[in-house]
Amino acid sequence: MSTLHIRTTLAVRSTLRLHRPAAILWALALAAATVYLIRLHALAGEARKGVSPCAVPAQDNLPLCSAVEAITADATYADGIALVTGCLALLMFPVAAWAGAVVGRELETGTARLAWTQSTSPARWLATRLTVPAALLTAGTTTVVLLGNWARTDDNPDLVGDWYYSDVFIGTGPAAVAHALAGLALGTLAGLLTGRALAGAGTAFVACLVLYNTVDLFRGSLWPTLTHVGAFEPPRSYYQVDWSADETRLTYHPVSHYWPLQYVETGILLTVAAAATIAAFLLLRRRTA
Repeated sequence: MSTLHIRTTLAVRSTLRLHRPAAILWALALAAATVYLIRLHALAGEARKGVSPCAVPAQDNLPLCSAVEAITADATYADGIALVTGCLALLMFPVAAWAGAVVGRELETGTARLAWTQSTSPARWLATRLTVPAALLTAGTTTVVLLGNWARTDDNPDLVGDWYYSDVFIGTGPAAVAHALAGLALGTLAGLLTGRALAGAGTAFVACLVLYNTVDLFRGSLWPTLTHVGAFEPPRSYYQVDWSADETRLTYHPVSHYWPLQYVETGILLTVAAAATIAAFLLLRRRTA
């Protein structure tokens, strides 16, 4: 076994020990999410009955409205789906705060410099601090997104929310992974910049808050919109970007723009993550040169 391989293995083990509380919490959260989403998927059929058409009195194969209103599965299902997508959409914030605190604490206590002089180089130290949690985040987030989409079944907006809602949009596609990775990179950079645990966590949180709100504000501009002039019956679920004062001109995104918007937003977030990662390596190189 080469010296390089031994040092890399030691660095990975050190990173796993450092992130042990977060890794345990992450594993428990993934297990809970898996069980919860399986339950929601099983509940989907009954939930659809709670938002089905009805009549008073019952007629033409339509159930009585009082019978439909008595079904509570739809509220349980909708709240459950909203909880999962909401957690995915906001995942970048705890990830960034944790990364900023961990890296800042290592610099604050001197354990990072001790590692640089004994077992690993600064560049390899930083690389493992990024790649190990990035791999865990990517695998776990992707799994929950796929399970969540499976549990959403037919994507009825009355049950799972319209596709363009921020939480729904982020939590149902690759953007969820990109948001988490951007949070990790920004948190690591913040920890290096501040060299303090608390300051690193706070700086990372603020940076993610700015990024999240900026992307949310300009999401409608990430892909060319459609414009309709005159009388128009819009589709059931559309992303309204602009509507003229006299309501004769509508600018919007149809549901078919979901994937183009997802890919562009994912690319932007991954670019931010890459830029923050490069900045972190350059900063570390400058401080240890």
